[in-house]
Amino acid sequence: IVFLPGFTGRLFREFAVVVAGAVLISAFVSLSLTPMLNVKLIRKNQKKSKFYEQTEPFFQNMTSSYTSSLLNFMKHKWISGVVLVASLIIVGILYKILPSELAPLDDRSMLRYTVTGSEGASYEFMARYMNKVSQFVSDSIPEKKINLSIVSPGSINSGYGRISLVDPDQRVRSQQEIADYMTKNLARFPDARAFVIQEQTISGGGSGSRTSLPVQYVIQNQDFEKIRKVLPNFMAEANKSPVFQVVDVNLKFTKPQLSITTDRDRARDLGVSVADIAQTLQLYYSAGRLDYFLISGKQYQVIAQVDRANRDQPLDLKSIYVRSSNGNLVQLDNVVKVTENSTPPSIYHYNRFKSATVQAGLAPGYTIGQGIAEMQRIADKRLDESFSSDLAGPSRDFSEGSSNILYAFAFALLLIYMVLAAQFESFIDPFVVMLTVPLAIAGAFLSLWLFNQTVNIFSEIGMITLVGLVTKNGILIVEFANQRMEHAKLNKFDAVVEAATARLRPILMTSLAVVLGAVPIAFALGAGAKSRVSL
Repeated sequence: IVFLPGFTGRLFREFAVVVAGAVLISAFVSLSLTPMLNVKLIRKNQKKSKFYEQTEPFFQNMTSSYTSSLLNFMKHKWISGVVLVASLIIVGILYKILPSELAPLDDRSMLRYTVTGSEGASYEFMARYMNKVSQFVSDSIPEKKINLSIVSPGSINSGYGRISLVDPDQRVRSQQEIADYMTKNLARFPDARAFVIQEQTISGGGSGSRTSLPVQYVIQNQDFEKIRKVLPNFMAEANKSPVFQVVDVNLKFTKPQLSITTDRDRARDLGVSVADIAQTLQLYYSAGRLDYFLISGKQYQVIAQVDRANRDQPLDLKSIYVRSSNGNLVQLDNVVKVTENSTPPSIYHYNRFKSATVQAGLAPGYTIGQGIAEMQRIADKRLDESFSSDLAGPSRDFSEGSSNILYAFAFALLLIYMVLAAQFESFIDPFVVMLTVPLAIAGAFLSLWLFNQTVNIFSEIGMITLVGLVTKNGILIVEFANQRMEHAKLNKFDAVVEAATARLRPILMTSLAVVLGAVPIAFALGAGAKSRVSL
């Protein structure tokens, strides 16, 4: 875990160092302080306590029952193979059916919403719409503490809102329930599109990763016209999917635009140069800075532009004149042609390819892993071989985090096997110890399934830690059995039975200690603990 690349390594580096340090200190104490205290505190012929006398019969009966069951199990060795195969099957099935995500959403008492109007929407229109949404939030969400809205934070046809909620113990509805309520009711305002966003629990630190829609699928192609052609069908398919609650795309082809083309033949006949036409249009519409002037020690800009009332309509071109070569004024609409069309406000690139990023919010009950899989299904159906795809934002964080965890898990297994091979001076004994790993992982997946949890970065880190725990139990039995075969000259069967019986209590005590230590996390006690329940 210490050597994990990317943000996953940065996130869990302290955790790995603390666990490794605690284990090393525990080993040192076990080999030095514990034997000394054992000599000092335990007296020969010391009278047993009443608690010992009351509980010891229970532990003796438990040990006898375990030994009897173990002997019966050892007589039917084929059962171990069945259990091992069944564990591998359970791991394979549950890994496919369990929902996956980067991390469960914590109740951070914070919601955000973004608003996108039609291309060409004015500031006044967006201000009226944002006032409606802000009023809806104020009237229908009593749990709010702060309701902040901003018009046009990045572009004229956009809006942004932030809602700070009271603490979870002071409200009935959870953050997720409030977000679902808002998403459902914002459809009552059809003049623009509003998306409710919950902050991701963790993110890779990319721009906007935490405050953007969770599923971000990037479509890439060198031919921009192919993207233009396929995007409507892709969006229609995504909007029909039950996995997604809202779907949007950054590349839109609906921005209204007036294209002014010079009629060169007409301009030449009237003695008007193309340069004069271009300069006149620039002075009227560009709002370019011409100069500065100083008044009372303050500097002001000189900006050339006609009044708003004289540049709102295409017919306003009739009021613009340009001087011809013979000194006459020529009405501008006599030498230009005006056509209306729609174009994208920006052309986006991703990894040097022209691209469009499809963003989606998940419907209740779905996770980011299922959302990415659904986007991939739509891409396989709608895109041809000339397209490529990638992930961005939270989706990219999820993909990178999952691949890094799988790498760490494989590296942990290899490292444990190598250390055990050196310790046992054998390649067979470590393999026997490692056979406990599939059973432990199967138990972990069954627990996630039974308690309706997801496969996420915390549960995967827990599984890596679990490998160390279960192999430790296997080492206790295998090492003791080897000693009994070497020193007491027992056969393999008797040595294994004696080793398992003798190590039963230490294994139960260490396992119980780990389980009890994880209980506060399992019951989601404390702020932000929900995301770590699966650990």
